[in-house]
Amino acid sequence: MAQATVPAIKPGSFSSASYVKFYEQPAVEQTPSFKQWFARGQNFILAYAELGAGAETGALLKRTKQADEYIVLLPDAESRAEIVTRDERVPVNGFSLIIVPPGESEIVMRTPGRIVRLFTTRAKELLEKCANNTHYDPPNPRVAPLVPWPAPPSGFKIRAYSLDVPPTPGRFGRIFRCTTFMVNFLDPNDGPRDPQKMSPHHHDDFEQGSLALAGTFTHHLRWPWTTDMTQWRGDEHEVCATPSLAVIPAPAIHTTEARGAGINQLVDIFCGPRMDFSKQPGWVLNAEEYPLPG
Repeated sequence: MAQATVPAIKPGSFSSASYVKFYEQPAVEQTPSFKQWFARGQNFILAYAELGAGAETGALLKRTKQADEYIVLLPDAESRAEIVTRDERVPVNGFSLIIVPPGESEIVMRTPGRIVRLFTTRAKELLEKCANNTHYDPPNPRVAPLVPWPAPPSGFKIRAYSLDVPPTPGRFGRIFRCTTFMVNFLDPNDGPRDPQKMSPHHHDDFEQGSLALAGTFTHHLRWPWTTDMTQWRGDEHEVCATPSLAVIPAPAIHTTEARGAGINQLVDIFCGPRMDFSKQPGWVLNAEEYPLPG
């Protein structure tokens, strides 16, 4: 992880962070037993859905003409679902991450639970549903455009991975990648984070999405100073409960503090994948299926 040194930057304005607190706003799509919210980063779209108890299960979330791979998270261990494409029908358990190939697909929920989907902004029809869509008008010029990584040698197909992976000394969280995303399902904090063990760092040219799935967090951000004082920004200490998405811009120095009692669960989202994490031996749990660029 990068150290908390001031990054090399060009003078000019900085983009602000974006915080979408789903618990504070009505769902964009809603029935008596289903709610769904949308938020975005510069390169990605997040759809967060809740299927309530007593709901009729069946073909629930469909994609047609999907341009690239997308991610499905089933964070609740009790969930059961099927991922269906023209070529496959794969049953999946809860507490899992699934990579879905391009083209037509659908998620068939067999139980109530939460469903998180991650798309690139090539899913243009979803952009207007995002609560923070206008935040990216204009886009942040410091964020590099998405360049998809190489396709898996065995071809595009449904790939399902259990998140029940025990921590290993020296490995950071539970990281998976595909051609478009890197997702780190972080090891949970049981209670507040030790304030003497924070990890301030920055990213030169990419955003970090932080999805809160349990607990409460404070996102601490600090922007570098430039020669133009009119562009300086004050520090931020934004409190986000669950469910919420914080999108941290380049090149803000940042760290996140778990604050809630009990379990605090955060998921970090990067679009596209990170090379620095990919070069760490053993960090990316499905690295053998997705080759590095070049």
